[in-house]
Amino acid sequence: MEVALSGVTKTFDGATALHPLDLTITSGSFTTLLGPSGCGKTTLLRLIAGLEQPDSGSIHIGGKTVCDTSKRIFLQPQQRELGMVFQDFALWPHMTVYENVAFGLKARGRRKEVATQVAEAIEAVRLQGFEKRYPHQLSGGQQQRVAFARSIAARASLILFDEPLSALDAMLRDEMREELVQMVRELGVTAVYVTHDQTEAMAMSDTIIVMQQGKVLQRGEPEAIYHTPTHPFVAQFVGRSNWVERDRQMVRPEHIRWTARPGDRVFEGTVSRISYLGDRYEVAVKLTDGTIWTAYHHERMAVGGQVRLGVAEQHIHTLGDPARQTNKATEGQQQHQIREVIYQ
Repeated sequence: MEVALSGVTKTFDGATALHPLDLTITSGSFTTLLGPSGCGKTTLLRLIAGLEQPDSGSIHIGGKTVCDTSKRIFLQPQQRELGMVFQDFALWPHMTVYENVAFGLKARGRRKEVATQVAEAIEAVRLQGFEKRYPHQLSGGQQQRVAFARSIAARASLILFDEPLSALDAMLRDEMREELVQMVRELGVTAVYVTHDQTEAMAMSDTIIVMQQGKVLQRGEPEAIYHTPTHPFVAQFVGRSNWVERDRQMVRPEHIRWTARPGDRVFEGTVSRISYLGDRYEVAVKLTDGTIWTAYHHERMAVGGQVRLGVAEQHIHTLGDPARQTNKATEGQQQHQIREVIYQ
């Protein structure tokens, strides 16, 4: 189900939460709205859901106009035929798993469909045998699945996720991230996912939309967002960035060599900090011009040691350079195709 926004804006008490926005979310895609707190991503999600009204613009879901300020059209959330999974799951504590999943169907007067659709939804999220349990008798991951099942039961073709994994511990979050993506793909629904977690966005998404201060700074596949950022904020927010020229040229830590090769650009500095990450060491290097870079090494290094770093020209990304973006985009498409094969 395609989502299209045109000229959408939103302010709160005179403060701009969302600048004029034109955006299309492709049907069947997993699209993530990524950015720091206050960037406008949750506001955008709530506008799509109908939980907020825009100051101007129009919103279309599946070709149907759900909001148009110029024509005074505004459909309520229950009229938009979508599902929503909240950060706190929003489960009724006095209702069983079955009753929570069935609640939306009954509220919409679809009682004849309840038994079949609830059973199918519970099976889809792999919670057979838990129908009579209450939320407090479930783990965090199981509660998250119930919230997802509620949207599935309503046969929503569009599901909105508002940081649904942020309340889970790190290990469970990783497990549920994989399960959630798999279930969304199996169902073939359109997913719009809000998070501030870069790893989550990179691992789960077909498309990432990076936002800051109510504006969309960049949109693209995870590979393109990472390898070819078009804005300094995107380069800094998504992954680690080392600046060759501030806000213009950057290189990622994994592309830094500890022994320069012919043709490399060489940078000299001093090791200032070492952090052990389990599979590697993260090394902070203070260059001769005072710039701090981050690089990776397989062994612990001595703080204060002098180093000469090498970087191949092909790994130095110039923001806004069309030629480099085209080359990297091709590389990203190849990686995306590989990822699609893995998912299948």
